Amino acid sequence: MPPDWQTVLVRFALYLDLMLVFGLPFFALHALRGDERRPPFAASTLHVAAGGAIVGLVLSVGSLGMMAKALSGVAEYSGLDAETIGLVVTATDFGLAWCVRMVALLAVLLAIPVCSGRRKHCLGIVTVAGAVALSTLAWAGHGAMDEGARRYLHLGADIAHLLAAGTWIGALLAFVWMAVRARRATPENLAMLSRTASGFAFVGTLIVAMLVLTGVINYWLIVGPSLAGIASTAYGLLLLAKLGLFGAMLGFAALNRYRLSPRLAAALASGDSGRAASALRRSLWLETGCAAAILALVAWLGTLSPVPL
Repeated sequence: MPPDWQTVLVRFALYLDLMLVFGLPFFALHALRGDERRPPFAASTLHVAAGGAIVGLVLSVGSLGMMAKALSGVAEYSGLDAETIGLVVTATDFGLAWCVRMVALLAVLLAIPVCSGRRKHCLGIVTVAGAVALSTLAWAGHGAMDEGARRYLHLGADIAHLLAAGTWIGALLAFVWMAVRARRATPENLAMLSRTASGFAFVGTLIVAMLVLTGVINYWLIVGPSLAGIASTAYGLLLLAKLGLFGAMLGFAALNRYRLSPRLAAALASGDSGRAASALRRSLWLETGCAAAILALVAWLGTLSPVPL
């Protein structure tokens, strides 16, 4: 059966968008020091989060229509009525999660103008609301299909996986953003890029550990404690591709942390940082490409059955 590319595309856009809404403000909150939250960069993360919240609201409306169409069995969207959509919203776990997401995204939009004068508090509120919105995507995946205690374990692992991935994606895009700004070669931009990239090591280690642990739990709950036949299904092949890209991301992250970031710090001290900044920027773009491909695969995997049909 061919994939529903419309559903895959909307899922991919939601994953990327909500990870930005959560990850960018969270990066500004935990990675930037007090004085660094005053320049335009920190304020821009809030503006991006606000734009992402608006996009998330639109995409969520689209995802609700797709779910209502799938559950009702109608051939065209024109066959949907308000009663059918209302039942999906009020009588399904997907609908409850959808309502929570909409409220969380509205909270992001309201928090920014209300507390804009208190940057740290604003970043905290937006981060929490973004985390809630991102967590609701767990109810659109395989974890929502389980029952009893297994369901709570699976949903919990999915939520932890989403938040860890959102932290990494948000930090990665923040680094890319800073690297692009560093083309101007101002000492402040380059110094902030060097310091935050080097200082992300501990958080990055926690993220990788969480992704590996929750990934193993999710695989065990979906497929079972066996690797037999993993290459015989579309689900297994896509999962292997995802693991390969994850390994590439780890390689680029290690290169950035242990070679390119220290090289940039040394270059800043010597006053010749152009080449070092360019090398780090290229590596960050490659890591970002791997991340985008992984999200696309995750969006596709969520529409597939792990067993042959």
